[in-house]
Amino acid sequence: MSAKSGSKPPHQSQATLHHYMMPEHANPRGTVHGGLIMKMMDEAGAIAAMRHAQRPVVTIAVDSMTFKSPVEVGQLLTLHACVTYVGRTSVEVSVRVLAEDPVKGTVTHTNSAFLVYVALDDQQQPTEVPRLKPETPEERRQFEAGKERQKNRLASAR
Repeated sequence: MSAKSGSKPPHQSQATLHHYMMPEHANPRGTVHGGLIMKMMDEAGAIAAMRHAQRPVVTIAVDSMTFKSPVEVGQLLTLHACVTYVGRTSVEVSVRVLAEDPVKGTVTHTNSAFLVYVALDDQQQPTEVPRLKPETPEERRQFEAGKERQKNRLASAR
């Protein structure tokens, strides 16, 4: 599929990663390093962006990220990444992080963020990506919200 002529629905690019949090992931307080969670979010987001673009990508922006609750050693982190909006060369991905206590079965939403990637051609220059084809009402709502976020990002960059 050519980036110029093709379009893809969000479900074709989504990614879900699972990571079991071990003692080596902990900070001195005994909870998982926030920076490690951010790195995992970037990995999940990049996978979804690459699946959509079918090209290598680089991270160019991360919207505000607030941790709602700490992640504990022994919890299973699940990171859901879904393409929500695309520009000409950019791909916006929503990444949602859940922490599960696999013994108790409790699941907590720890944080979410929108990450933006740019697709690269063989000369490491920005290249066009397929259009996004939202199919459900929620996907269309996310696309319109993404369009507004992109407009705001561009305005604040000026």
